[in-house]
Amino acid sequence: MTVLAGARIVLPGGVRDGDLHIADGKIADSGTAAADGEVIDVGGRYVVPGFVDMHVHGGAGASYQLGRHDEARRAAAFHLCHGTTTTMASLVTGSPEELAAAVASLADLAAEGLIAGIHLEGPYLARARCGAHDPALLRLPDRAEFRELVRLGRGHVRMITIAPELPGALDLVRDAVDAGVIAAVGHTEATGETSRAAFDLGARVATHLFNAMRPPHHREGGPAVAALTDPRVTVELINDGVHVEPAVARLAFAAAGPSRVALITDAMAAAGMGDGEYRLGVMDVEVRDGRATLVGGTSIAGSTITMADAFRAAVADAGLAVHEAAESASLTPARALGLDSRTGSLEPGKDADLAVLDDDLRVIWAMKRGRRVECPNSR
Repeated sequence: MTVLAGARIVLPGGVRDGDLHIADGKIADSGTAAADGEVIDVGGRYVVPGFVDMHVHGGAGASYQLGRHDEARRAAAFHLCHGTTTTMASLVTGSPEELAAAVASLADLAAEGLIAGIHLEGPYLARARCGAHDPALLRLPDRAEFRELVRLGRGHVRMITIAPELPGALDLVRDAVDAGVIAAVGHTEATGETSRAAFDLGARVATHLFNAMRPPHHREGGPAVAALTDPRVTVELINDGVHVEPAVARLAFAAAGPSRVALITDAMAAAGMGDGEYRLGVMDVEVRDGRATLVGGTSIAGSTITMADAFRAAVADAGLAVHEAAESASLTPARALGLDSRTGSLEPGKDADLAVLDDDLRVIWAMKRGRRVECPNSR
């Protein structure tokens, strides 16, 4: 038994002062006896559920793209030290051979529990909205290729982003739903009508809302408005002040609420590394003042933030209460991924995935499944 004493426990409905009990890697009932257990005085600091990042490409100079285990472990460890206890491994568009090899390799780490699954951000995306994806590698939806990737993933391909206006894309949405893979609408020129068709077929996520998608118009709302007004859809938000300005983030929260806005990082290898030149897939990326763009261009190439950064910005810039920001950073993405029965909130019976924050909402240390991880370099 471990007791986090003197905590400000952030729960789905608010903040409760008290002690948090942990037993056998799980959140225990507050009435559980603590005899012979370890007591950790957190000194009135916030204890929030561990962050769930459903869209992340890497960090600490490492990338998930090639499926290398050493790089994947480094990226996951970096984000864990910044409070992300559940992380996906997102892959940008690659050649069929590269994606197949990466999926097969990352499936081993998903089976181990290092990552929660694999997100295929492409290759079935709109060329006009490709962002930092290599347009030469984009291709039309290929149902046979998708089935092979699912087979290689051994149940760990959890999400795929699709531009639903492409020929055959709606059939692929059906295939994904039938295979138990979350279909996400993104990198798209789709109209609102086509986006709604994808949602009616079972697509349940909008990939990084507003970014790399047809912008809203008052006579044609496009995919963003279709997603915001559909209660079935979770919308990802890169809340870094670069991808989406704070006023637009506030609009998204006002429209969909923390229960449908999932904070994500979309972080690439430069997260935690500072300015310089990096790679995202086959694309060269330049980071200046924390902003990542394609070399020689203006397209934003992922972010350099952590979920802790996105969480703080949700409170400071988007005006959310701490418990609302925690819902958006933890429970909402956990629910979207189908993981909310075991993580995403500090409720009895769930995994003891959590982060301890100071008054400035910076991570002091984190815990995953009851194992404490020191985070001396949190920012």
